[in-house]
Amino acid sequence: MNTIVKRTTLIVRDMEKSIAFYEGVLGMTKYYDNQVTLGGDLLPAGNKGDVTHLTMWKCEDPVIGMIGLLQWVDPVWEAPEISYEVGYGNPVFVAAVDDAEEAYEKAKAAGCEIRGALSEATYPAAKGGTVTVRSVGVFDPDGHFFELNQTLT
Repeated sequence: MNTIVKRTTLIVRDMEKSIAFYEGVLGMTKYYDNQVTLGGDLLPAGNKGDVTHLTMWKCEDPVIGMIGLLQWVDPVWEAPEISYEVGYGNPVFVAAVDDAEEAYEKAKAAGCEIRGALSEATYPAAKGGTVTVRSVGVFDPDGHFFELNQTLT
């Protein structure tokens, strides 16, 4: 069996704030935008008949690496407090960016929670040698963590 992870869908509190992050900070482009009524069989969340707003955002690749944003419209979900920590059950997204400093400045301007200042580090490369990256850690409006990396060498 061959598997390709095409999209990760995140539950969000406020679609407009999330769009501002994924479009304005990460530079993703909208692929899909619609209301979806849940059938109640597949997604282990919500109930049959719940109305959601689903948007899908793509990066450079037209198929893989998409991010879906899903907000409950009817009924509106009560959202827990954001902890800005990563632990079991919380993904760490790693995204390649052309300019980590630009991403950092956009994240600051958007009022994002920044985990650490812009930094550089060298790591062992997958096929030998090393790779040096400039990175910034940033949380989206719902507390999903992104490590934004610019490869330097």
